[in-house]
Amino acid sequence: MQNSDIDKAATAWPPLAGTIFVPHTEEEYNQIVALLDRLIDDVGEDESHPLASLMEILGVLIEHYEDAHVPELVNE
Repeated sequence: MQNSDIDKAATAWPPLAGTIFVPHTEEEYNQIVALLDRLIDDVGEDESHPLASLMEILGVLIEHYEDAHVPELVNE
């Protein structure tokens, strides 16, 4: 990443930092899930949509939280 890219990211990030983050609590997790749900409603399955990659990132953050905090169901 070039310095100009970092400068652009530094300018763009502050307004987003309160919306897109690694969840550490159930409340934060619920916020991320709600955001993903809204994006799914808007973006759907359009992989060319400008926010499609954001949906993927949120999915990874949700999966990471669930792996660490949600017990797996055991089938008997």
